Amino acid sequence: MIPPVKSSAVLAQVNGPVIETERLTLRSWCGADIVPNTAMLADPGTARFITVDGKPITEELNGWRNAAIMAGHWVLHGIGMFVVEEKSSRKFVGRVGPWFPPGWPGFEVGWGIAKEFRGKGYAVEAARAAIDWSFTTFELERIIHCIDRENVASEAVARRLGAEKQGETDLFGHVANVWVTQRDRWQNATRAAN
Repeated sequence: MIPPVKSSAVLAQVNGPVIETERLTLRSWCGADIVPNTAMLADPGTARFITVDGKPITEELNGWRNAAIMAGHWVLHGIGMFVVEEKSSRKFVGRVGPWFPPGWPGFEVGWGIAKEFRGKGYAVEAARAAIDWSFTTFELERIIHCIDRENVASEAVARRLGAEKQGETDLFGHVANVWVTQRDRWQNATRAAN
């Protein structure tokens, strides 16, 4: 995509935190993530719930734009959705983590998992790590999860995380349920599990 870099040149690098779970690595975005992120968003079932217009992203430029937005959130705000990578294969699994652009209804931890990696518990595993990191890093009493009313799978993830449905919001012209993870409840559940 870009020309080779001269050996004497130094390019800007975003080095966000890296989170390791039992099966996953949550890390910063890189150029190699554009193609698998675009492939994930080309799936109509995935795009329906996580693209702005609910339509698949099939063009290379639009996939690049989406990845640039994800990576740019880190540059502009110091946080963003992590790329989720499967440790055993080093494959792109999806994206999970904080999301709080201007006008958003609150500090969110969201998730989007590629079709071929669903059903393995990766969304819950990665979201737990991202929620832990967020509560450790920020003075927050709650984290939201905006989930389309018809997204039954994401609602199941929210329930497994211990979140509660607490209202609605308008996202890009359609209604989404707002699920909430409370800090005190999260910490109590984490202590009880350990």
